[in-house]
Amino acid sequence: MIKDISPREFLERRAGGAEMTLLDVREDAEIQLAPVPAEVVHIPMGEIADRLGELDPKKETVVICRSGGRSLQVARFLSAQGFTSVSNLAGGILAWSRDVDPSIPQY
Repeated sequence: MIKDISPREFLERRAGGAEMTLLDVREDAEIQLAPVPAEVVHIPMGEIADRLGELDPKKETVVICRSGGRSLQVARFLSAQGFTSVSNLAGGILAWSRDVDPSIPQY
């Protein structure tokens, strides 16, 4: 089962020193519309299987998309590929905009 993490919890944990990969699985155009204001690895959902080697399966990975649906699918896929700690950023960039940084456009 994939656990959810809120944008606030993600930022608090990262600020506290937790080494976490934030994996953004949105398309390029979406990222241009509403970029995540944090260090992020961008691999569109459709490229994940081909680009798994760019990710560390032992490092905690938090997956983000627009609203949480695609990221949950990718998180499940990563878990099935042997990633030991994968979370879904609940509500995606929409929640980040709503709860943390209203300067990020909703789309």
